[in-house]
Amino acid sequence: MSKILIKNIKKLFQVGEEIPEIIRGEAMKTIPFIENAYLALEDGVIVDYGNMENLEGISDWRNLEVIDATGKFVFPAFCDAHSHLVFAKSREEEFVDRINGLSYEEIALKGGGILNSAKKLAETNEEELYQGALKRLSKVMETGTGAIEIKSGYGLSVEAELKMLRVIKRLKENAPVEIKSTFLGAHAVPLEFKDNKKAYINLIIDEMLPQIADQHLADFIDVFCEKNYFTKEEMQQILDAGLKYGLQAKVHVNQFNVLGGVKAAVELNARSVDHLEYISDADIEALMNSTCIPTLLPSCSYFLGIPYADARKMIDSGLPVALASDYNPGSTPSGNLGFVWSLACVKLKMTPEEALNALTVNAAYAMGLSHSHGKIALGRKSPILITKEIPNLSYIPYAFGENHIERLILPKSHS
Repeated sequence: MSKILIKNIKKLFQVGEEIPEIIRGEAMKTIPFIENAYLALEDGVIVDYGNMENLEGISDWRNLEVIDATGKFVFPAFCDAHSHLVFAKSREEEFVDRINGLSYEEIALKGGGILNSAKKLAETNEEELYQGALKRLSKVMETGTGAIEIKSGYGLSVEAELKMLRVIKRLKENAPVEIKSTFLGAHAVPLEFKDNKKAYINLIIDEMLPQIADQHLADFIDVFCEKNYFTKEEMQQILDAGLKYGLQAKVHVNQFNVLGGVKAAVELNARSVDHLEYISDADIEALMNSTCIPTLLPSCSYFLGIPYADARKMIDSGLPVALASDYNPGSTPSGNLGFVWSLACVKLKMTPEEALNALTVNAAYAMGLSHSHGKIALGRKSPILITKEIPNLSYIPYAFGENHIERLILPKSHS
């Protein structure tokens, strides 16, 4: 048995036995903490915590690692509830196109965007995809990610979508962090189906989904509900088919337009609705009494130069909010959730505490990991972050150009 005692913690955040699965509205402004704290782990399981004054003498020092966290903060690792970590090649040429004035949609119409990534992925073998994703995963762990959701969607054929999902499954089996897999065959319409989208939807439903279910390759199903991609009705058809195979929805909606996808996703029991750069009062009303969580992706807005989601309107209306990276080669080539935290404060006008709630408790819920991740409580296996010596919690999003994470402590084996 390996044992870790972290002592002299300046503040231990997100700690307690009564933290809810979802933190909503006004409650997002508050994070429970203990000053001058200690935290004890055994094989990654939280077995004790409290104020240093209450730390009793240690009777068994065998296999015990003692970490002195003087001047440092400790809190649960970030959960990245929306990423496209598995891809073949970067797309910096589109970055230059945008500098020269082309929009995201114009780039897509000339063969760039998602279809560009799909072409490159089709030409890349499974081992190369796996090794590339493994390197990216290692980098995001360095900046505090302790769990991550990864989508397919750069395959857009039966063979290539299954290839992506097999890579994600291999990462799940071998990586030290918890990974959730999402099938996103409805990310775009392949060129060969440009004039027959219905046939591609049938391919997703009749050929991809049965094989994915048979091989246990996905936890969730996703659709890009947007103009020039998939309509609300098409989204409903695909998600309904996924539900029959036990795949809960996590949906791309309202990135550029409000098409009624939020209400439809809620009615289909979606776990989360992601992007929401645009949102209507009707969308907020639909989310208000649901268990579907808005997941915001400010790095995407930053990189594409599109509007930021109105987090203040959502939170002030009483909704919960989660944050995620949207790490992908076209619109967000970064998985740094410390930077997302800063963007949430600067651009979404979230307080540092609201943003940390969104990156931990609420993001864990968006991934279906509320039972294990996002909070520090007895018996849990949530990965733990230790910061470098910093003056206060707000310094992390304030000094956005630095990595403030000193160490990520992971359970010996994840669930």
